[in-house]
Amino acid sequence: MWSALRQWFDPQELRGVGTAPDYRFSLANERTFLAWIRTALALVAGGLAIAQFLPELSIAHLREALAVALLLLGGTVALRAVDHWARTERAMRLGHDLPTSRFPAFLAIVVGAGAIVLTVVVLVEASRG
Repeated sequence: MWSALRQWFDPQELRGVGTAPDYRFSLANERTFLAWIRTALALVAGGLAIAQFLPELSIAHLREALAVALLLLGGTVALRAVDHWARTERAMRLGHDLPTSRFPAFLAIVVGAGAIVLTVVVLVEASRG
C-alpha cells in the first residue's frame, strides 16, 4: 500500500524506474486521468445536488441513500483514477503491457443500475403526486 501511495505523491519514485516514454503517451495518460477526475467530480456534484435539492421521497431515507451512494462512488472513481494513472505511467516507463482494469465496466454497470433505480423512483413519485 505504501509503495502505491509513494507512486501517487512522489514523482521521483515514478521517474526512478525504466526510461522516459514518448511525452505524447504521458500526456495522453494525463488526459485520461483528468477525464476520470471530471467523472468523479460529476458524481460528487450529483450526490450533493440530490442531498440539497431533491425533496423528501415517499420511501424513507432514499434521498440520503442515493446522495451517499453518488458521493462514495465519486470518491472511489477519484482514487481509482490516480492509481490507474500511476500504474500506466510505470508500465510505459518499464516497457510493459499497460495495466488492464475491470473498473470501467463496474462503473458502467453501477451507473446504469442507478439510472434504472432513479427511473423507477421518478415514476413511483409521479404516480403518487
